[in-house]
Amino acid sequence: MIAIAPTDAMTTFNPDWASPPGDTILDILKERLLSHGDFSKRLGCTLEHAEDLIHGRLAINEELAGRISSVLGASAKFWMRREAQYRDAIRRNAGQTHLKELTEWLGELPVKDMTERGWIEGGKSASELIDACMRFFNVRDIATWRTTYRGVLEQAAFRTSPKFAEQPGAVAAWLRQGEIESASIDCKPWNARLFSESLHELRKLTRTRKPELFIPELVRTCSESGVAVAIVRSPTGCRASGATRFLSPSRALLLLSFRYLSDDHFWFTFFHEAGHLLLHSKDAIFLEGEGVSSLQEQEANDFSARTLIPGNFRAELETLPIEKHAVRDYAKRVGVSPGIIIGQLQHLGRARRNQLNNLKTYFSWEE
Repeated sequence: MIAIAPTDAMTTFNPDWASPPGDTILDILKERLLSHGDFSKRLGCTLEHAEDLIHGRLAINEELAGRISSVLGASAKFWMRREAQYRDAIRRNAGQTHLKELTEWLGELPVKDMTERGWIEGGKSASELIDACMRFFNVRDIATWRTTYRGVLEQAAFRTSPKFAEQPGAVAAWLRQGEIESASIDCKPWNARLFSESLHELRKLTRTRKPELFIPELVRTCSESGVAVAIVRSPTGCRASGATRFLSPSRALLLLSFRYLSDDHFWFTFFHEAGHLLLHSKDAIFLEGEGVSSLQEQEANDFSARTLIPGNFRAELETLPIEKHAVRDYAKRVGVSPGIIIGQLQHLGRARRNQLNNLKTYFSWEE
């Protein structure tokens, strides 16, 4: 065997192991004024294979290490060790990149609220919180989460609202908690006719002031027609008031956040979401909140308004005196709460936003 004197690239070698062995090969070729073509011929391979070796696309095995040693010097073990350290560095860097990605994902989620409300178990470290959030969303990795939840948000009917797009992680967490809480509700198969017919009776619940009385009845009645009603407080970053989606062809989720804690907003949102279930596609996902505007949203708004105040009463609403007794009397005849009437009058611009608000029923999460 011909003895090859060591080059400066070998004697002063102190590499960045994240660089491929090909970087060392390039240094040697440069010192010896050898072209890539010369190197490929001496190595006994095609130019394409030599380029793959130099750029780290071709791994160095024992046989190739021996050939490189014969052409460039240093031992075969040196080139094998160089290859192993390079591949280890790649794996380490990939792990660090993955951890960074996971940490960034954690920052997208309302972890503080999720922990305080018992949606997830609190963790002492980021890795524990990441594991808890993965279990909460029932996903194995971020890619699955983005496909399942981020994908849901991107296709949802609220996609035109920048206020929802700002913090999709918060909206996804709220939707997921709604799914979890609704899972315990025993629902009959979806029946659009029965659900539509039940809305007239559900209007009467608007006159019940205590949530502990009207919510169980609302949930029970809706479950009879295949609708699981869940009420979940929205976390920081989620501005949604309500949402609807079909979890399966026979089961719908109607999710409410009680965001404004007043009876007029709560009931208008409920009937708005009911409108989506009856009027629009089963494949669509709808969220209701600030900044949402579309034809389907307007249709749901109109449905809610007509359901709460039927057509035979609406003309009178245009001329109703903005007085406490008149509003109460009218609400009794319509069969809904006075708060709903004043809320509609405010929406129509007939009453100021701060006028007769004492007719509304206000709630708190402690109730």
